[in-house]
Amino acid sequence: MAGRKSGHASYVQRGVGGAGPTITRVIVLITCVAAIHAVAQGFEEPPPAPVPAIDPTAVPAAPAVDPDDRVAGELPEVEEPEGTEPRQGPARVGIIAGHWGYDSGAACPDGLEEVQVNLDVAQRVVQSLRALGHTVDLLEEFDPRLTGYSGDAVVSIHADSCQPFPEATPPPTGFKVASLVDSAVPEEERLLVSCLYREYGARTGLPTHDTSITGHMTYYHAFYQIDEGTPAAIIEMGFLWLDRELLTGRADLVAQGIVDGILCFLGGH
Repeated sequence: MAGRKSGHASYVQRGVGGAGPTITRVIVLITCVAAIHAVAQGFEEPPPAPVPAIDPTAVPAAPAVDPDDRVAGELPEVEEPEGTEPRQGPARVGIIAGHWGYDSGAACPDGLEEVQVNLDVAQRVVQSLRALGHTVDLLEEFDPRLTGYSGDAVVSIHADSCQPFPEATPPPTGFKVASLVDSAVPEEERLLVSCLYREYGARTGLPTHDTSITGHMTYYHAFYQIDEGTPAAIIEMGFLWLDRELLTGRADLVAQGIVDGILCFLGGH
């Protein structure tokens, strides 16, 4: 099984010391220049980092949809990987409350912070899954327990920007889900992402906004900390500006959408 590719790159600089013939020094100098160039090439891949608020101005927002007009096909179809069996009995799930214990995340002019929304929804998700008999761990953004965490699934919960972007057409609204680009369990993570897309969209009525998925999601730091055999995904539940009423006023509905997605995955269909 292929391991998760590290998002970190490092190198050691080596100097040239001592005296010698001129030709020897020229050869050493050329070798050093070539080595430095090769090392520089290794920094093209973005390293995993804490997830800041993603600026959606660089990409068009997905068109809004009426919840009553949702049809199959507007969201990704859920395809069950070959050999996937429905899980029997209680599962162990890790729920990361984005930015909790680290920073505020995105912030609104009136003082509402993303971390408040993330934690509120995460706690509701944990409560619902535990009520169904599952073992659930509520985790901070950089929780020490993430190192080597092994379970049936890990889902990190976040919200998007609280900037109005008045010139954006259409206005930024919607959600998106992503997983690690070079996962050791790609089929399972594909199923987890598909389930979250379908169930969360169906429950909340929000459109998808997956055109604004960036490396901050696909190279999310926690993906590299947990056990490589544990499927994981990160969800941006909606934008704090235009989707605020849903995220704060109907947090139970938002949480249930995430619970539905996780149960879809755990059920293997």
